[in-house]
Amino acid sequence: MNTIQDTHNQPGPALTMLLAGTAGLGAASLYYAQPMLGTLASSFGASEQRIGLIPTLTQLGYALGILLLIPLGDRHDRRNIIVLKGSLLVLALLAAAAAPSLPAMLAASLAIGLTATVAQDAVPAAASLAHEARRGKVVGTVMTGLLMGILLSRVVSGVVAQQFGWRAMFVLAAGAVAILVVAARFSLPAFAPTTTLPYASLLASLRELWQRHPRLRQAAVAQGLMSLGFSAFWSTLAVMLHGAPFHLGSAVAGAFGLAGAAGALAAPVAGHLADKHGPGRVTQLGAALSALSFAAMAAATTLAPQPQLLVLALATVGFDLGVQATLIAHQTIVYGIDPGARSRLNAVLFVGMFTGMASGAMLGSLLLGAFGWLAVCLLAMSVSLLALIVRRRA
Repeated sequence: MNTIQDTHNQPGPALTMLLAGTAGLGAASLYYAQPMLGTLASSFGASEQRIGLIPTLTQLGYALGILLLIPLGDRHDRRNIIVLKGSLLVLALLAAAAAPSLPAMLAASLAIGLTATVAQDAVPAAASLAHEARRGKVVGTVMTGLLMGILLSRVVSGVVAQQFGWRAMFVLAAGAVAILVVAARFSLPAFAPTTTLPYASLLASLRELWQRHPRLRQAAVAQGLMSLGFSAFWSTLAVMLHGAPFHLGSAVAGAFGLAGAAGALAAPVAGHLADKHGPGRVTQLGAALSALSFAAMAAATTLAPQPQLLVLALATVGFDLGVQATLIAHQTIVYGIDPGARSRLNAVLFVGMFTGMASGAMLGSLLLGAFGWLAVCLLAMSVSLLALIVRRRA
């Protein structure tokens, strides 16, 4: 059995794409439900506030999984972790497909969030496999898979749910992950642990890193704020479009993922800008672009339905580009802090990010039910401006 202990091995295109697919399908599992929330609310007879608990618990589970499970990648063979988590994710997705009630669906959503962290195991695995001279390209390919999984998941789930029902989407997702689990078991090499620290010490080191590095704190807080607005939008969009005056189905809500994907595809330009002008400048530009995009959405609430949909689509490209560019720049900042602790630094950054995601899902649903879509847009705009303030003080 080959064991990866250093970076002198080179992953071929097939292995790189396997890791990109693992990251993409893992992250996608977090978002399949979002375009279907209107349909799920009708199926379970739930209010807007109660159905909003589905994305809230999914994002919360992901944040907890990053905090409690990702550090294990430094202590144990990542191949075994990827296979085990992937298998558990298959079971969680099947549990969601079979959920007879909202409480059962909420439990499955939490389990999906915990096990979908397999996406974050694929990224350091790619970094370990790649030679230093090609590490950025290999990790970038895997991160592209992750981002496209997040954004295109909404397109796929919206169409599948409208044509075949929401339960079919979870079954399809479980089947896709199962195929990758089998491929990972027989294609990935074993990975040697990089530390012998016991589990409690691994978790304690996260706190030490947080206290020691102000750049890490600023990155986690700013990305968390950006993610709060991102999640508030995506967690409420389907419900908003499902009601008056639009009365649109899950396929249309999912199609907005194409606009988001356009923003994500343009986001790699942020890497070039970060090299040329510094990642701090890119984070400020990304936060400002997101704030302007959400301000445009808020202003568009005074328009007729068709013009408002056009503004929504264009602004979705803008804020997704802003959020993804900011994330890439923050990862550049964080990975440069301590090369020997990249997995744990990444864990801290993504805990901040997905804590913001969970908070955004909850607050967005509450505001939509109590005050309407304008309140959601204003919330997203406000937290983007707060992220800009945090970055300007960095």
